Amino acid sequence: MFNFFANLFGYVLNTIYGIVNNYGIAIIIFTIILKIIMLPISIKQQKTMKKSTKVQIKIKEIQEKYSNDPVRLNQEMMDVYKQENMSPFSGCLSSIIQIVIILSIFFLVSRPLTYMKHIDKETIDKYSQEISENASGAIRYAEIAIIKEKGKEDEKVQLNMDFLGLDLSDVPSQNFSNWKVFIIPGLYVITSLISTKITTNMNNKAKENQNINEETEKEIDAMEEMNKQMMLMMPIMSVSIALIAPLGLALYWFVSNLLMIGERIFVNKYLKTEGEE
Repeated sequence: MFNFFANLFGYVLNTIYGIVNNYGIAIIIFTIILKIIMLPISIKQQKTMKKSTKVQIKIKEIQEKYSNDPVRLNQEMMDVYKQENMSPFSGCLSSIIQIVIILSIFFLVSRPLTYMKHIDKETIDKYSQEISENASGAIRYAEIAIIKEKGKEDEKVQLNMDFLGLDLSDVPSQNFSNWKVFIIPGLYVITSLISTKITTNMNNKAKENQNINEETEKEIDAMEEMNKQMMLMMPIMSVSIALIAPLGLALYWFVSNLLMIGERIFVNKYLKTEGEE
């Protein structure tokens, strides 16, 4: 499945690259296009997020009321989800889609000759063997090494990865002496924290509009704290991957975060206005 989407994304990215002739600019445009395609799912996810506090309150009340009647409890809970036009698994689909996209993009930036340039396997294997024979240690990303070593002599494996003075083929964990390789991962962390802050504020505002008793509020706060920790863990995990992956992946995540922040601010304002009407 990941190979399929990596191939699909590769065709799109290569088409854009053919127009702009710059890997970094191509990734930015690709990210914007992908974000536009995913916009309906993102809007639905944010609508669900806005309703979640209200639903949690109702579910808590039902659990207290029918704690000794599991059958009635399940029925009442399903009725709440139907009334709010939500599913208990509404957040699962978007999470699965995000994981598929993340892993597919990782495959794509790790093996751009296979998924983007669609170079035949024989050529890649040939160059990989030549580079391995001359290398002093193990090569983590053979296709990235081929682009660096053979790109000047073979146009087929050539990619312009220079972006604002950064080489997007560089891997941060292999270039600790070059502080520039940490610029994009650092920007990604900053935008992730901003995105988490915006999400937290949205949840707090939604909670303020509800009439919640003290006990229920404590339980919701505990649940929100757990969700907040999970949201903070995602950037940490992503940065860990970004440090061992070519910088093209960190650039994709950074641009995606910028678009997500703008999207959440805009959609949150739109949904608020829609609710007031």
